[in-house]
Amino acid sequence: MTTSSLDRRTVVTAEKFAVRSAVSLIAASTAGTAFFAVLALVWSGWAPVREADQALSALLNRWVSGSGTTVAVLGAVTRLGDTATLVGVCTLAVAWLLVRRRPWVAVHVVVTALGGGVLGVVVKELVGRLRPLVEVEVARAEGFSFPSGHTLGATVTYGVLLLVFASLPRGRVALTWLTVAVVLAVGLSRVALGVHYATDVLGGWLLGLLWLALTTEVFRRWRRDRGMPDVPVSHGLVPEAAGDLEPAPERVHVPGGAWRAAARLLVAWALLLVALFALGSWLTAAGPDVPPAWDRAVVEWFAGLRTPERDALLVPIGDATGTGPVVAAAVVVCVLALAGTRDWRPVLLVVLGLVGEVTLFLLITSVVERARPASRIPSDVPPTSAFPSGHVAASLVLGAAVVLLVRRAASGWWRVPVLVVAAAVPAVVAAQRLYTGLHHPTDVLGSVLLALVWIAVVHATTYGSTRTAEGRPRG
Repeated sequence: MTTSSLDRRTVVTAEKFAVRSAVSLIAASTAGTAFFAVLALVWSGWAPVREADQALSALLNRWVSGSGTTVAVLGAVTRLGDTATLVGVCTLAVAWLLVRRRPWVAVHVVVTALGGGVLGVVVKELVGRLRPLVEVEVARAEGFSFPSGHTLGATVTYGVLLLVFASLPRGRVALTWLTVAVVLAVGLSRVALGVHYATDVLGGWLLGLLWLALTTEVFRRWRRDRGMPDVPVSHGLVPEAAGDLEPAPERVHVPGGAWRAAARLLVAWALLLVALFALGSWLTAAGPDVPPAWDRAVVEWFAGLRTPERDALLVPIGDATGTGPVVAAAVVVCVLALAGTRDWRPVLLVVLGLVGEVTLFLLITSVVERARPASRIPSDVPPTSAFPSGHVAASLVLGAAVVLLVRRAASGWWRVPVLVVAAAVPAVVAAQRLYTGLHHPTDVLGSVLLALVWIAVVHATTYGSTRTAEGRPRG
């Protein structure tokens, strides 16, 4: 390569660097100027802006308050921007990056998301704007109003994750549109629910974009200082890590083929349904509220153990092992297993396990009408049959899936505590359901039959019989 060609490459590289730096500077300056303009209007209490804010809040409140379904949908959308959801999403993304050995990218995500949250709190306290007063209160929120914390948090958290995972060439456009849609929907839901003015949400979007532009530029300068190539932001922050960020390089391979595997699962599901129906019918043969003698004896023994201290310890476990927490735990297991194995089969194991468990549980409880043993049932307990226990079955399916996946993993110190927790949680849940009088012992045994048989079938269908070199089955 000649000296002139090297000079041309240097010039081209310098030009690209200058253009990209200028674009970043313009974007940050635009967002910053717009944010401070909105901040000045809000802080000064300029009458036209204040009146427009109030008129829009009143209009949306009249529309939203007339429909409970609309309020429920908006509530679900706005939860995508609450602190718990954003922390959960950020934690899973950071765990994924750490497992894939991208610690500096994980640090960037944490600093960006955490910094955005702190920035929002500081600006709220400085401005001190009160929240809107609406005719019909459909939602409540604490603290000051400007900027919208949900909107700012969603913009920063989902924005930085988009910049990181945009390094994947496949799905980049779809991921971009999904992120934009979520961020916009969260902001609009805050106005529609009457907990923020429109300018609060606009301020949240602009401040979030400004913070994203600044942290992104810092990260890109750090990359250049380490000798990494300067790339457009549209290609992601770490395009060289695309292979590490990709969930799995290949599609899932099911032994015997997908159709044969689906047929095996369907037959096993039907046979298990028949077996559970037969067991439930036998248990309720004398009547839905007439349990066998030993069932009644165990229930009475647990009732004798109840004390206020034990109630305070065990009763909350029911809420912590309901549908929402189980789904959240399943997402965590799927993400970590996929990140660690680069294989879709763990996700298939967990998803099919829980889907099969839920459908079996719902069908059995609808045809086997067994009364709960306790004379006074809490008002928040769903009106389903006592047989089988959905809490026990769901926790056992998830716990058994974790045990099976850990057994297939490489050796490590972390295996022991994970196995202990995976085995202990279903046992604690079963004890809590018996202690509170929500289930008979045979209800729990029915759940054990449902969960263990089903997850064993799903595991055998998903993984098949893998043998080691010595010929012994593994996993």
